[in-house]
This record gives sequence, structure tokens and C-alpha cells, in this order.
Amino acid sequence: MKKNSDDQLVFLPLAGTGEIGMNMNLYGYGPDIDEMKWLLVDVGITFGDDSLPGIDIIMADHSFIAERRNDLVGVFITHAHEDHVGALAYLWPDLQCQIYATPFTACIIKLKFEERGVDLKGYLNIVDLDSNFKIGPFDIELSTMAHSIPEPNSMFITTDLGTIYHTGDWKIDPDPLIGNPNPRNFKEKYKNKITAMICDSTNVMTKGRSGSELTVRKNLVDVVKKLKNRVFVTSFASNVARLETVAHVAKETNRSLVVVGRSMHRMISVAREVGILKDINIIINEKEAAKKKKSELLYLCTGSQGEPRGAMMRIANNDFHGIEISKEDSVIFSSKIIPGNEKKLYGMFNKLSEMHVNVITEYDEDIHVSGHPCKDEMIDMYNWIKPEISVPVHGEHRHLKYHSELAKSLGVKHPMLIQNGDILRLAPGEPEIIDQCISGRLYFDGNKLVPSDSYHLSERKRMSFNGTLNITCILNKKLKLNSPPIISCNGIDLFDEQDDDIIDSLEEEIYNFFDNSNNLSKKDSKVHKKLESVSKNFIFKRTRKKPLTNIHLVHI
Repeated sequence: MKKNSDDQLVFLPLAGTGEIGMNMNLYGYGPDIDEMKWLLVDVGITFGDDSLPGIDIIMADHSFIAERRNDLVGVFITHAHEDHVGALAYLWPDLQCQIYATPFTACIIKLKFEERGVDLKGYLNIVDLDSNFKIGPFDIELSTMAHSIPEPNSMFITTDLGTIYHTGDWKIDPDPLIGNPNPRNFKEKYKNKITAMICDSTNVMTKGRSGSELTVRKNLVDVVKKLKNRVFVTSFASNVARLETVAHVAKETNRSLVVVGRSMHRMISVAREVGILKDINIIINEKEAAKKKKSELLYLCTGSQGEPRGAMMRIANNDFHGIEISKEDSVIFSSKIIPGNEKKLYGMFNKLSEMHVNVITEYDEDIHVSGHPCKDEMIDMYNWIKPEISVPVHGEHRHLKYHSELAKSLGVKHPMLIQNGDILRLAPGEPEIIDQCISGRLYFDGNKLVPSDSYHLSERKRMSFNGTLNITCILNKKLKLNSPPIISCNGIDLFDEQDDDIIDSLEEEIYNFFDNSNNLSKKDSKVHKKLESVSKNFIFKRTRKKPLTNIHLVHI
């Protein structure tokens, strides 16, 4: 692409900035927002919680780039964690662009597209680790990092206006077991000036270093050696290094490894397909495990976050065919408690404790390390890269603010603080937010995507907190009740403090409503509105609840 004197280089986070999860970032190059060529980096999801009944998966509103899909030159997925790749199969049909990924991530992408029934033929480009390639006006150079999944990639993105370093998710681990022991020695091997660094902020507020996977392996061996009976280890299925660690622990403690959970089996299969985990040959199935002594078994399970259908929760509920857990067995949670999952996990911990099962977490033993850099690793990275501009991403606002202040203290000329939807010009000139775009959320509801402000979702939430009130009135030609109104309630206590039946009282209130000629109208909409108001106010006075109210008028 020939350089134009009006060309600009911009960064636009559609999601993942000001929050942890749901990463979706755009880089634009060209003279104007509507004339730019765009590179999309990552298309992730986050998960619903109790505040969103019926919603499990949440992703970014991609309308900005969907409207410019003809100028979208491609998408690169930095690694295969759900918060970076999970939304791709849902949103790609609206984008129809080329996809670039390294081998392990590409295998995960294929599986996700197959599950969604989306044809990917001719669109997936598998690139080598630490390779160089071009996507439109963007020259890409990959650098493999260490993280809690195979093949985490950082990117040097070069245009005529400068080079951006996009870190992706990373850490410095001198003994990662899977992945690079250190990021490349940038000072010696990368001579170009770095215009901007777009950097992970997850653990920036945590002092020190994130720790090594080798330490976890040694500690897990020591912990398991002391345990009797069956041992269950639960971790993230995507943490392939941890899966390998657990296999090593089983071998070192003379136990057979039983892998439990669909996603765990799938991740092991993908890892083996790309040449990882090939040496693990001690895995047996549940039937074979039943023939062995309790002290000879180690189970590796999904469900480290207390997921209701995760293997660990089902085992704790004695709801997993062929596997039981009993007194003096042990469960090791080799993972971090993700904020929002505390209630589910503490409930599981208590349930296991009541069964006299030993529960061991990262608070009891050093059996987990983060896949994200702590403060000292961040300082190392800034000293290596020395960017002119710092753009913190992948964190809540408090993380971003702390990160920006850290960058300033390390001599970064332009530490920026932006949010989803900000269009930040990186070059030419000093960095500046030049525009904003829509950066909402989409919810996967049942089998379709709906906007976050969808009315039926607010209705559902209201129903879950306040219940429902349904009233059907059969009216004669004089707009009087032909028979008693049909009233039904869900989620509302039908008796008040005096043990009076609220339904009977509401029925009388409705009769009074239709006896008042001022309430009557040939327009059903007016009657409907008035009766809804009267009914809701009546229920609120008696129950202090504001139910979702449905009025049905039937004329005979």
C-alpha cells in the first residue's frame, strides 16, 4: 500500500479494555476512518453470571467492523483461550475475512467452526511460530511467549508510520515446560524503534513475578506423595503445561492417570496433533480405573471454577457414572479462583469437606502460577521495548490506571488511558483519541445473538427478581366483565401478612376498575395501560414486588 501524506495509524479496542475477557482489537491504517484498511486481533468471549439469567456467552458488538468488512484485511488470533478466540465462529459469518493463526490455535479454530456448522474452507491460514508475513498494509512478525496455553504469540505490527508491539497474553517463565523460557532478547534482536506497546495489564498490581510452571510441578509431586486414596486434580483444560505436569506427577507417584471431562480430552487430542504431550502414555479410562486400588489413581478433571456441568462438580454430587469420591480422598484445585466464581467454588469446597474429602487450593500449597506478568516482569518488558507510547489493555480500569502510571514512571513519553470504543491515533504526531465508535455487547441467547439492551432480556431479569402477574379479562359488548378475571402469579407470595388471599383481593380491585366508567374505552390500549397500572400498584402495596405484568383483554 503506497504511503499517503494523510495516512494515519490507529488502535481501536472494541472489547477487552476496562474489563478482563472478551478481547477484540482493531488496527487501522489509511487517511480516514472510512478509508482505512483494518487488521483485527483476537475475537474473544466472556461469560454470563447470575445477573443475566439464561445467558452463558457474551461477546463484543462487532457492527463497526462488520460495516467495513470490505476493508478488513484479516484477523490474527494470538492464542486459543476463550477470551481471545471464543467469539470467532459466532461473528466471522458477518466478516468473511482471512484468518491467521499458529498450528495449535488453528486446530482449536477448526473445531469451533465445525461445532457451529460454519464452513471455513479457504479462509484459515496456518503460520509458523516466530514467522514473518504480511496482511494488507501490515507487516507482521511473531514472537512466541510463555503463557498458560501453547503457542501464545506477541506481534510486531509494522507500517510506514511505525511499529506497534502487541503483547497478547504473556509472562516471563525461566522454566515454562511448554513455550519460550523468555521473550526474545528484544534489545539485541529487534533494532527498530517501537512506536507503541499495547500490553496486558491483568497482574500489573501484583508485586514480584508470576512464578514458574516447574515450581508447580515439583510442589504437586511433593503434595501428592503425602496423600492416600484417590487424588483428583482439577485445572483449566486449556493449560496444557499443567496437564503435562499432572501426568508427570502421576508417573512420579506411581499412579495411573484418568482424564475426565470432554474439554480435557479434546485439548489433549489437539496438543498431540501438533506434537505436544506425545510422551504421555499412562492414561487409562474409567473402567480400567475401577480395577485399581484407590492409592493407584490420579484423576485429572474439568470444572476448576465450579461449573455445574463440569466433571468435578458432577463427581462431588455423585452424578458422574463410573467415578465416585469418598472419605479420605483428596481434591487439588490447581487453578486460580476467577472473580465471580467464589460462591460456586466455596459451595463445592464445603460439600467436599462435609464428605470428609481433603480440599487443597492455591491458598494451602504453592500449586498454581498465573499465566500473566506481575509488576517486575512488566518493568522488564518496558526496559526491553522502550515504547514511545504505552496503551494498557486486558484489565479493569484500576489495572489500566496503575499500568499507565507505571509506564510513566519508567520513562514512557506518552502513557495513554483509553476505553472500549476509543479510536486512538498512534501516528503521525502525538497520540490522540480522534473519535469513538459503538462498543456494546452481544449476548448469545438460546441459538441467536441479541443486543445487550434487548427488551426481552430486561423482561427476563425482571421476572427472575419480581415474578410475573398474568390477568385475562373477558369483556361483553358493554366493556364489563363477563366472568371473573383469570389471574395467575409466578414467583409472588399469594398471601400477605394477614393471611389474606391477594388474588381474591386483586379480583375485587379489577371488578371495581371495570365498574368505573372513566376507565373504559373502545381503545383496548388505553384500558390495557390503566388496568396494568392499577394491578401493578395493588401488588406492590401488598407485596413490595413489581412483577412483570401481562394484561389480556378478550371481547365476546
